Amino acid sequence: MKKTDTDSAAAPKALYLQAKQFVLERTASGFWKPGDMIPSENQLVSELGMSRMTINRALRELTNEGHLERTSGVGTFIAERKPHSNLLQIANIADEIISRGHRYHCEVLDLGRVAAPFTIASALELTTGSSVYHLRCVHYEEDLAVQLEDRYVSPAMAPDFIHQHFDDTLQPSRYLLNTIPVDEIEHIVDALLPSDEDAKALEIDTNEPCLALMRRTWSASRVVTYVKFLHPSMRYRLGSRFSVDASSRAG
Repeated sequence: MKKTDTDSAAAPKALYLQAKQFVLERTASGFWKPGDMIPSENQLVSELGMSRMTINRALRELTNEGHLERTSGVGTFIAERKPHSNLLQIANIADEIISRGHRYHCEVLDLGRVAAPFTIASALELTTGSSVYHLRCVHYEEDLAVQLEDRYVSPAMAPDFIHQHFDDTLQPSRYLLNTIPVDEIEHIVDALLPSDEDAKALEIDTNEPCLALMRRTWSASRVVTYVKFLHPSMRYRLGSRFSVDASSRAG
């Protein structure tokens, strides 16, 4: 039976939520798969018996939430599912990719010693010009670059870091976690456009928005590493889910 709009004040909200649920249920069931084009607004108006305004709002919100992708003059498509990384943990991207049943690959671009500029020295709580280890590598999921890792490490905290052979089986995060106990973590997320060098490494355009996760870790009150993970926003998401107790509920 077709659904119909009503004159009640609550109806518009209830109906657009029903329209959203209709799309989400068809996606969850596999009836519509990532990349599939869904029916047009006019077709959904006819199929669901709702107004054009109701359907438009439902599709617009689903697009903003990342469930759909709309191409002007072409149509509306089920969005590709983006990998999701937890902000509250020191996640190893290789484990995340493999857990999804996908192939993982790591390519090291640079690994050596550099003199720390002011910003890096400050992040590592060292003096400007201090000798630090610097690593740049790209992490791939199914041959698609999903993360550029730009890491600085304190030699005093991880003296053997520079001697490691990082590859598909040993990643910098895994090595540091297995070697040095961590007692404090700092995560900062920002949105930015990649530099020419970063865009080339990730095989994207310089106008492609990226999510940057900056992380510092401490051990025994000393900074071990400062790292920036750069993710093309069309390929990756950052988020977390956690429980809180009454004392933590402060908005």
